Amino acid sequence: MPEIVVLVLAASGTALATGLGAVPVFLLGRRASALSSPLLGFAAGAMTLAAFTGLLRPAAEEGSVASVLGGLLVGVAFVLLARRLLPPDHGFLGRRGPDASTSALVFLVLFVHSLPEGFAVGTAFASDRAGLSLFVILAIAIQNIPEGTSVALPMREAGFGPARQFWVAVATSLPQPIGAVAAWLAVESLGGLLPFSFAFAAGAMLTIVVVEMVPRAWAGRRLGALAGALAGGATMAALSLALGV
Repeated sequence: MPEIVVLVLAASGTALATGLGAVPVFLLGRRASALSSPLLGFAAGAMTLAAFTGLLRPAAEEGSVASVLGGLLVGVAFVLLARRLLPPDHGFLGRRGPDASTSALVFLVLFVHSLPEGFAVGTAFASDRAGLSLFVILAIAIQNIPEGTSVALPMREAGFGPARQFWVAVATSLPQPIGAVAAWLAVESLGGLLPFSFAFAAGAMLTIVVVEMVPRAWAGRRLGALAGALAGGATMAALSLALGV
């Protein structure tokens, strides 16, 4: 099977994983709200460790200080600019009200930040480091699940049904296959781009953690957010050891 087909299937799998986060929301009903902080904390912990272990470390080992710092800065700027350009909300899928507005905002934020996650998948896939592509793909898929929960929760409050919650959650990650293919093609064409690309993806992911995930998790149950972050970091550390990354 051609490499690009394998990459598209893997990145599409990470997108579908986002939909799994909607499942507990329509199964648990109102009780699902208690999951928001620990799940967002889990995603933040998982993304942080994955960024350092799976992206920054190989970037530092393969590239110069200038390429790593340059990639980090561009990744940070990319996310901050994308957030600034998010359009104002005027309802969501035909519904209006505070919960519909929250659903629209969460969807837009997750949709924008899924692109650099796709870059991370494509960059890792282009690398010849043993186990790295599988580690990054699994890391993105695992942290996508609580992101799906975060978009499904306000949708449930706005009156959307389970099917809408699931597929809208998946739709937030649709840029991931696109970003994965774009990064893979760029790295394949320009071999020296690999360290910069790793650092770019790491900078983008760490910025998402700092400006989006941590504040949203901390605004709820702080102890649950902290426990989730520790669990997410521990999960990624165990996965890294298992794959030898």
